[in-house]
Formats: sequence, structure tokens, C-alpha cells
Amino acid sequence: MSLAAVEVQTAIDQLRVLLGDRLSVSTGVRDHHSRDESWHHPHRPDAVAFPNSTEEVAEIVRICAAHRTPVVAYGTGTSLEGAVIPTHGGVVVDLANMNQVLRVNAEDLDATVQARVTRKQLNEFIREQGLFFPIDPGADASLGGMAATRASGTNAVRYGTMRENVLALTVVMADGRIIRTSRRARKSAAGYDLTRLFVGSEGTLGIITEVTLRLYGLPEAIAAAVCSFGSIKGAVDTVISTIQLGVPVARIELLDDVQMDAVNRFSNLSYPVKDTLFIEFHGTEAGVKEQAELVQSLAADNDGGEFRWATRQEERTALWTARHDVTYANKALRPGCEIWATDVCVPISKLTQCILETKADLKQSFLIAPLVGHVGDGNFHLGFLINRDDPAELAEAERLNERLILRALALDGTCTGEHGIGLGKQKFLVAEHGEAVTVMRQIKQALDPLNILNPGKIFSV
Repeated sequence: MSLAAVEVQTAIDQLRVLLGDRLSVSTGVRDHHSRDESWHHPHRPDAVAFPNSTEEVAEIVRICAAHRTPVVAYGTGTSLEGAVIPTHGGVVVDLANMNQVLRVNAEDLDATVQARVTRKQLNEFIREQGLFFPIDPGADASLGGMAATRASGTNAVRYGTMRENVLALTVVMADGRIIRTSRRARKSAAGYDLTRLFVGSEGTLGIITEVTLRLYGLPEAIAAAVCSFGSIKGAVDTVISTIQLGVPVARIELLDDVQMDAVNRFSNLSYPVKDTLFIEFHGTEAGVKEQAELVQSLAADNDGGEFRWATRQEERTALWTARHDVTYANKALRPGCEIWATDVCVPISKLTQCILETKADLKQSFLIAPLVGHVGDGNFHLGFLINRDDPAELAEAERLNERLILRALALDGTCTGEHGIGLGKQKFLVAEHGEAVTVMRQIKQALDPLNILNPGKIFSV
């Protein structure tokens, strides 16, 4: 047995004393924590720990640091870029038991939750107080994981991303120290903004155990609509005009014709198989009516069809559930396939060009890749349907993905709007950020000198 393997085993033995049966080395549990929702190959950890508190997380990290054992934090496992795959083995820290809403400050419009609370769980908890939390990635992800990956979703065009909606974090550092990054005040000029440092760090700088979030009052009126277009250009141009005119839409989502076909089949719907916008308006009754009329006019100018409205709660839920279920709808298009999901984000004025050139690439390819996007902020996704064991399909997906990302960077965009870097986009980080990546590495080395926190993610050290 190698020296490194001896150290890992020693760490596991000490963790078993700390946690008892909340430390698992069973093959089934380790396999479950070897993968996420991405196409990347799984890698089994050496053990999985299930702490009950921030203090236990800190003790786990201290033990692992003493024995140079990798530590990977795990929420719901819904990452799309391999961010939680334990490529270096070690101990996965599953925060499943840390799932309590700790406090809701309705008067201040904020709440503090443990990291494993999911967005749906929080919204159920606060609904009766007339509040909601708007960030909604497709999966019912954990809020700690959403903070770690700087998640976004369909509401981002109005309410922003996790970057704008996380007020403070409790974080366990690589040496086991516990820090709180901020207070609940809505602004502060006191020291470095550590909250923003950890939001989006993908578990490489610390393990997030508690999150304080901004909440919002439920709108007086909500209306959703679906509108089909004669061309994808017309749909995207409608989005651009809507944003440039300052219409405060809450959601404005693009699904191309391939994606609409998948959604119809999977969710038993009957929308036209055309490039389509899903739109939602929040506000007063009068405000929603005014917004809707203006966007309808813009759509009509761009070869848009009639709006199909959903105003009742159950209708809107069905509509957005169908939108959020696109991953499963896409898998049903090709049973047994894996989905290589990718995303980019560009300035809104460049969105039409980026999407049209991307669609031209797809038309020449043998792969199926539905397109869906949070286009109100210039972000869209492709889902390549692939056989992961077919080298030709992997090579084609890689080629198309690289062309997409380099196109976005050439338009002054980013290689990922919300999925993160993880394993899948490391080679594009330097192309996007240049010398700034050196500074990122220096921060990593300063905060995690032993490189035990989620090693191998974002960049190599």
C-alpha cells in the first residue's frame, strides 16, 4: 500500500470514530457519490461522510487535512460539468443531514438555511409568509451547491443570479476553521468581499455549510405565455428588443424547434414544433397587462404567433415544469444516451449572431443537440445527445462545444453562464481570463495549500 493510501485509510479510521455509522465505505454509497448529472466518467471516493453540523464538517476537514486526504462537498449531485466527481478519491462530505431552515427574517426579506436545503424546500417553507426565493436552476438543487456554482435559472433576467442573492455564508476552511463571510446588512464597505469569493468557487476554497439569502415578496399578479415564431432570429430579436426597451419581464426563455419537439413528447403537450419563447410577467395587475401588450407587439413585428396564456397557478406550474424537465425530455429523444450539456453567455446585442452561427454548425452535424436558453441575459445551452463510449460522437461533441465557446469568447462573452468550470471547461478558462487565472491559483494556494478541497476542479494547481 502506498504512503498516500495509508494516510487516506488512517483518516477514514479516525472519521469512523467521529461519525460511527454516518461514515460509509460501502460500494453502493460510494458509487452513488462517484458521479453527477454530467457526461464525465465516474470516479469512486474512498469513503462518504454524513455530518450533522458545521462543527462536524470542520472536524472532518481537520482530520483529512492532517492526512492530506481530498475532501469533496456534495449536495444533490446535479452539477453539469463534473464539479462534484471525486477524481482524486478521498472523502465525499454529503450534507444531506444539514437540511434545516434556520431562520426567516420576513421584515428584512432574508433567510438563513443549512447548505442542503433545496430551493423548492425553502419556497414551501416561506410561501405562507408571502415570500419566495427566485433562483431556479432546472434541478431542485441544494442552496449550498447553488452558491458554490454561482447558479442561475429562468428568473435571472429580473432577479439576478446567486451572486446577487447571497448575503452571507458560513464556510469551513481547508484547515478546519469556521468563518462567516458577512452580516445581514444589505451593504457593507468593511474589508474584502469574501462572500463573492466563495460564491462560484465550486468547493475548492472552502465548504459552505450555511447560506443567508435575499427573499422577495410574492407578486400581486403573475401571467405566463408561450409564443411560437417563424424563425429563431425572430424569437431572439424579440428578446433583444424587450430587454433594450427595459420591459421588466421575470422570465424569457428560448426553446428551439428540436427542444419543443422533445418537450411535447415528454410532457404530453401540443405546442407547435417551432422556435418558441416562454415568457412570464410579474407585478401589479396593470403592470403585467402593460408589459404583456408591449411584448406581444414586439413579437408580432418579428413573425411571432398568438400568445397562449397561463394565468392560473396550476397552468403556470405545468408550463415551467415542462421547461425545467428538458434534460429528461432530451434523454427520451435518444434512450440510453448521455447528455453533454454546455452553456455560454454573450452580450445581449451579440445573441442573435451567436445563436444563428451555432445553429448553422448543428445543421451540418450528425449529433442531435436541442437548444434552450435564459436568453433575457444572453445565456443559452446545448445538450449534445451522445453515446459516451463512442469516440466519434465524443469527438464531434467536443468539436462543436469548442466552436461554440470560442465563438462566445470572440463576442466578448463567457465560456459558461451558469454551469461552472468543474472538469469540463478548464481549458477555456485561460482563454477567457488570461493572467487573472494566475491570481486565482494564488488564492487557491493561499487558502488551501495542501490542495485537499475538491482538487482537480476549475484549474490544475
